[in-house]
This record gives sequence, C-alpha cells and structure tokens, in this order.
Amino acid sequence: MFAMVSGSVFILCTGLFFFLYRWEFLNEALLYHLTRTDPRHNFSIYFYHIYLHFEHEFSVVEKLISFLPQLIVQLVLIFRFAQDLLFCLFLQTVAFVAFNKVITAQYFVWFFCLLPLILPWSKMKLKWEGLSCVVLWMGAQTHWLLWGYLLEFKGKNVFLQLWLAGLVFLAANTFLLIMFIRHHRYSPVFKQLGQATSGNRDKSE
Repeated sequence: MFAMVSGSVFILCTGLFFFLYRWEFLNEALLYHLTRTDPRHNFSIYFYHIYLHFEHEFSVVEKLISFLPQLIVQLVLIFRFAQDLLFCLFLQTVAFVAFNKVITAQYFVWFFCLLPLILPWSKMKLKWEGLSCVVLWMGAQTHWLLWGYLLEFKGKNVFLQLWLAGLVFLAANTFLLIMFIRHHRYSPVFKQLGQATSGNRDKSE
C-alpha cells in the first residue's frame, strides 16, 4: 500500500508537470542528476577524476558508471533491512550521500534528521563506542576541511591530498554504517503490523 500510494503520487505529479513543461521539466528535475558533473572540490571521491577530465566530454557510460557502486549498496540495504523501515531509510540515506558523485555539507542534514528515529533501538553506548564514532566522523571531516582550506583560501595545489582525504571520509562513513548495523536491535515494522492485525482479528473472533 505504501509503495502504491508513493508511486502513484510520484507518477501523477511527474506526468502533470511533464504535460505543462515537457522535456525541459524532465531534464531539469530528474534526468540532469543522472549525468551531472561538478569539477569543484567536494567530499566525493569522484571529484578529482571529474576535475582532471572536465575539459573532455564525458560519455554517457562514464557519467553513469559512478552510480553502479551506489546502486549496488542501495539494493543490498533494501533486500536486507526493508522490513525495519526506519532503519533501512537511515542506512540508505547515509549510503546514498557517502557514495554520491557530489557531496557537500548540507547533504548531511538528510540523515541527521533520521538519526533520532533509530537511536532508541541502538545498543551502542555513548561511552565509548558512540563517542569514538562521533570523533571518527568529525575527525575525517575536519581532515578534509584542512586540505579544502589550503586549496580554497591559500591557493595550494593539494588536489591529490584532498582526494585522499575524501577516501578517508568515505571509509569513516562506511565504518559508521557497519557500527550502526552491528548495534541495532531490529524491529520489523511490517511484521509487527501483521501480528497486530492478526491479534485484533483473534480478539474479535
């Protein structure tokens, strides 16, 4: 039911605005993100390759191939954690941002807003595991920002170091995903709803 309602609303809205604005809407709203290239430095591990080859036209295959790791991770998370809906949404959002072609600081808000919804089911203690995760994530980000500052404000040629810092940041995000998965108390939403419905039916009988 959730998938049907969500899919129907998405298709209806997309169809309405495609009828009003044609291909301009479709390109600006959806298709552009499949082939977007951004040569400016950002947290993504793909930025350096894009920066080095930006003057040359990227083929469609080159533009889309960066989506392959992202797609594989998303499918694995869906098949493994779909029953625990809130936790699955959180993991998907973190993974989507971590493996995206472009990552800027405002992207982190996407999964920060979901964090309070999964913390009550986490067995991770603030001391020391939770604290170490916070320090690791902030440390990896600060390490990247150091090189970003040297590039942006000091004009230093530190593109390679910045790219390596991006790899460290990806590793930190991956480690956090693993930690959240290992310390989560699974709470299958759809299974609970099914049991509740069955229990209500038994009581009514």
